[in-house]
Amino acid sequence: MKIYTYSQAREKLADILEEFKKEEIVIRRRKGDMFSIVPKTPSRRSPFDVPNLGKRIFRKEILEAIRESRERT
Repeated sequence: MKIYTYSQAREKLADILEEFKKEEIVIRRRKGDMFSIVPKTPSRRSPFDVPNLGKRIFRKEILEAIRESRERT
């Protein structure tokens, strides 16, 4: 684990963010506050993925329902 001061972290932020991928790094402020940044793994799911409702509905039925709702407005 490496510890950087706030000033050091500010000067070399891009390099430090790369280091976070390999090991834990802590940033310490003058008052003694300490922070650690954790890299977030990218989500592999599409934002359009929705849980299955357990209903057997087909594409054709979904498109018909959409058309009907648009015709009403």
